[in-house]
Amino acid sequence: MQIPEFFKQMLLTQYGENTTNKIIEGYSKQRLVTLRINTIKADKEKIKNKLQEAEIQYEDILWYDDALIIKNVREDEIKKLDIYENGEIYLQSLSSMLPPIILEPKAGENILDMAAAPGGKTTQMAAITQNKAYITACEKNKIRAERLKYNLQKQGVGCVNVMLEDARKLSDFFSFDKVLLDAPCSGSGTMSVFDNGFSKELIYRSSKTQEELLSKALKILKPGGEMVYSTCSILEQENEGVLRKVLHKFGAEIIPIENIEGVPVLHTSIDGVMCVAPTDLYEGFFVARIKK
Repeated sequence: MQIPEFFKQMLLTQYGENTTNKIIEGYSKQRLVTLRINTIKADKEKIKNKLQEAEIQYEDILWYDDALIIKNVREDEIKKLDIYENGEIYLQSLSSMLPPIILEPKAGENILDMAAAPGGKTTQMAAITQNKAYITACEKNKIRAERLKYNLQKQGVGCVNVMLEDARKLSDFFSFDKVLLDAPCSGSGTMSVFDNGFSKELIYRSSKTQEELLSKALKILKPGGEMVYSTCSILEQENEGVLRKVLHKFGAEIIPIENIEGVPVLHTSIDGVMCVAPTDLYEGFFVARIKK
């Protein structure tokens, strides 16, 4: 697989030769299909029975009871199942399941999801809280916002208010207990990005947008509140670099994320944050837990 030379040089500078080679090897592997059981509508035993009836092999995940790895079919086969059609499962990468788990949303909390579509993490937070949190989901793109609404309805989510809005433009009078900012990024943690206009300019533009979104998040997060900042990038410029530029302005601090068994990680230049390595099970991903 060919990756752009400028990007390879960025990886070499940040990670060194051995790790860069492992990252490039990780990109080239076909990721196994993974799904999340939607506990608003179904339980694990029912889903496992349905998969067995369809002769679909699966494996549990050590760190998340509601996730399964599919061993012998691709997504197209899963989409033919009633449990998919009914919204009892949600096809989602393991890496993208991490931010809601690390945020630990609770019933009764007022939570903002700043870049919510298509709704994987939004519906996951609703499921974790059994539809008992108050979630505001922002999406600036009308078509993507409609997709978000469709997924919320399909998953039986009743605790989410969708706002068709660029989260950077939210009023500073808002106040939230928790914020999830899964920020738009270059996508450098995923192989598919290299077919899709990946460039130095995209990385630069992404980091500027990320700084603006994180600044807004910290303005409207209650004092003492917590947030998660995540990207599907493995580049310091979009991850630790953004945190360094923004956190000190708001008196915010990193809450260390404990090691999660089985999740492959890359070295980070800030202690307590997590950068997931791309493998056959995980896409490259960055997560930081922040307290104001």
